[in-house]
Amino acid sequence: MENSFSLSKADQKIMKNAMRLSFWIGVLMLFIKGYAYYITSSVAIFSDAAETIIHIIAVGFAYYSMRLSLKPPDADHLYGHDKINFFSAGFEGAMIIIAALLIIHESIDKIINGLEISQIDEGIIFIFLATTINALLSYYLIRKGRKYQSIILESNGKHILTDCITSIAVIFALILVKLTGIIYFDPLIALLAAGNILFIGSKLIKKSISGLMDQVDPKLNHKIKKCIDDSTKEQNVFYHNLKHRMTGYKLNIEFHILFPKEISLKEAHEIASKIEADIKKQLDIQSDIVTHLEPKKEHDKIHKKYGLSI
Repeated sequence: MENSFSLSKADQKIMKNAMRLSFWIGVLMLFIKGYAYYITSSVAIFSDAAETIIHIIAVGFAYYSMRLSLKPPDADHLYGHDKINFFSAGFEGAMIIIAALLIIHESIDKIINGLEISQIDEGIIFIFLATTINALLSYYLIRKGRKYQSIILESNGKHILTDCITSIAVIFALILVKLTGIIYFDPLIALLAAGNILFIGSKLIKKSISGLMDQVDPKLNHKIKKCIDDSTKEQNVFYHNLKHRMTGYKLNIEFHILFPKEISLKEAHEIASKIEADIKKQLDIQSDIVTHLEPKKEHDKIHKKYGLSI
């Protein structure tokens, strides 16, 4: 039997609007940072602008992925389209790494061939403005991503958070150049920012691979087992063959419930339904729960008879 959950139309609209907001703010950031780079020629600001370009590309793909992930199951995708959440996170991680490599290349080139920086004060003002806007957007996206269990929204928010960190490093670099007159602080801090971007990008890719391979989250696994243990104990039944996986914004749980031989199918169905409802309430996570009803006695014998796993 199955206990199914799907996002409401209102929730889906909120998620899609969040991605649209992220895209258009990204475009605004590109104009602000692009202009700041134009007037200053700062390689640190260039690194910030380059990451914003990658962000816009990634958000476009993430928005498409979100629309696809929210589509209901169809004849070709019986379990739905949720898994693209993890592919999208991996794509965004790869884009972040490309941005970092581009920043490293530009920084090294400026260190070797020399650079010039002008209008530092104006550059600081523009980057500070961009950082403030991005910080608010990052907080909003991460909060919505965690609320709806959407790895797309959360990954996008974390990408913007790395953008904020890069921007803070840029401001720091420009202040150091202004105070010390040592122009090489600019590319050196850009290199440090690139290192942080590489780290964040690699974490997103790791999370993407873990999700696509259905790697178990130990904390989530413990939470699920505790919920099932409590619910089955309350109903005086046993369970086994637990399986679960996170699809990106939804949790799929499967397990078998063992009933006494004398219980009727109607009673077993009601108990299983009660267990499913209790688990869902305790988890407070969007979920699909599937249970298989089995007799406790002669369970192993029946499975062996038909060559099934016990």
